[in-house]
Amino acid sequence: MPKVSLDMPSELLNDLKNHVGDEKKFISVADAIRSACRKLLDQLDTIDKRQGRLEGE
Repeated sequence: MPKVSLDMPSELLNDLKNHVGDEKKFISVADAIRSACRKLLDQLDTIDKRQGRLEGE
């Protein structure tokens, strides 16, 4: 799996970490970021479909 490096404001990272750990939604910060990216891509696909911009359709 490729690795990605990014800069993130500490406030955003701290907020994200509130959802990571035992008994929380995500097992790691990386898991939270992957999930957020997947959700964003799904939302963008929905918008593109509505606007007739998806290829092959």
